[in-house]
Amino acid sequence: QVQLVESGGGLVQPGGSLRLSCAASGSIFSLIRMAWFRQAPGTQRELVATITNDGNINYADSVKGRFTISRDSTENSLWLEMNRLKPEDTAAYYCFAQGIPGAYWGRGTQVTVSS
Repeated sequence: QVQLVESGGGLVQPGGSLRLSCAASGSIFSLIRMAWFRQAPGTQRELVATITNDGNINYADSVKGRFTISRDSTENSLWLEMNRLKPEDTAAYYCFAQGIPGAYWGRGTQVTVSS
């Protein structure tokens, strides 16, 4: 089992920045991929960024060049650096971890981009 806890969300003005954190605990040695998803009201949950154990990173087109996903050397923390935020980035952001076996979700942290 893996537990994921997100933090760092909040209210920010357009053009501002936020850094989300995800703390993983439990059987973290089994994780092969971690990611950030987001979900705005009335929409489906969408993939924002993903990072694999061997360092492969992918981003949604909508966040390329603005968001950066990273994972620490001990592999028990995941971050999402978000710059030049736009109102359309407003959503609940969820940490995701894929293990062998199992897939795990955090409870989410709200990001609101508004003036």
